[in-house]
Amino acid sequence: VQLQASGGGPVQAGDSLRLSCIASGVTLGDYAIGWFRQVPGKSREGVSCTSASDSSVWYTDSVKGRFSVSRDNAKKTVYLQMNSLKPEDTAVYYCAANLMRRRCDTGSSVRLYEYDYWGQGTQVTVSS
Repeated sequence: VQLQASGGGPVQAGDSLRLSCIASGVTLGDYAIGWFRQVPGKSREGVSCTSASDSSVWYTDSVKGRFSVSRDNAKKTVYLQMNSLKPEDTAVYYCAANLMRRRCDTGSSVRLYEYDYWGQGTQVTVSS
């Protein structure tokens, strides 16, 4: 099982990026997919979760209205569209797969220990 996150890069504040998470070795439709981010010296933070079963989606407060997640199970790809980027969005972004989670509706959707598989991360750097 592999998850490959890509699409990061350096951008200016206010710009947009779309991250992709491509899964191999799994049926993507069986998994909730979480996006997380981490900056050096800080804990990994849950950004969003998209459910496999009921299309529910959760976002952390700091990205609501700016980020949106979508999934294409046929392409085994989950996207994180990030608009109106801010310097505080600078981090390494990871995607992860969770087999057991049925709904993504609260902050409990992004408990790190629930996620079975992790991608390698993609760096997003937003300059002011």
